[in-house]
Amino acid sequence: MIEVQYLLDVLEELKENAGQVDEREVEEMAAAILRAKRVYVAGAGRSGFAARAFANRLMHLGLTVFFAGEPTTPAIGEGDLLIIGSGSGETESLVVMAQKARRLKAEVATVTIHPEASIGKLSASCLVLPGATPKSGLADTCKTIQIMGNAFEQMTWIVYDVIIMYLMKKLGISEEEMFARHANLE
Repeated sequence: MIEVQYLLDVLEELKENAGQVDEREVEEMAAAILRAKRVYVAGAGRSGFAARAFANRLMHLGLTVFFAGEPTTPAIGEGDLLIIGSGSGETESLVVMAQKARRLKAEVATVTIHPEASIGKLSASCLVLPGATPKSGLADTCKTIQIMGNAFEQMTWIVYDVIIMYLMKKLGISEEEMFARHANLE
């Protein structure tokens, strides 16, 4: 049987970590999205799953959005925004992607634990979330009972959803309008 106390402890961690999120960084990310001609979202592993869900909701808002690396993703260029979710900020494939996007004059933003890592250094803006990861070799920024990158991955999911809520309000888009763009070939 699953111990309910684990759930309560994880929720308490998320509440504590949410208190460390800088509202200005969230607003900067939303502003970058609104400025962009097209939005590209990238992430690997579990951070990539959360990033895919974020791209999906951006599409529901009616924005032109692509998940980087998919066969139907067009070339990135000037006026576009690449948002990379990477706890460590050092995932090699994502570092290369950020370098290429910059070379092609696209804006790069990241959601990360470590803005001082490679991807953060390549980014015009960083949304820094507390977390722990065994991948970076850098110090964890929160105490957690959870394994590996869970605390960061959960926080990204929640913060991505908050950005969507903010953009809904800013753009005056209703949930009904978003649902009209929901997949219907399921």
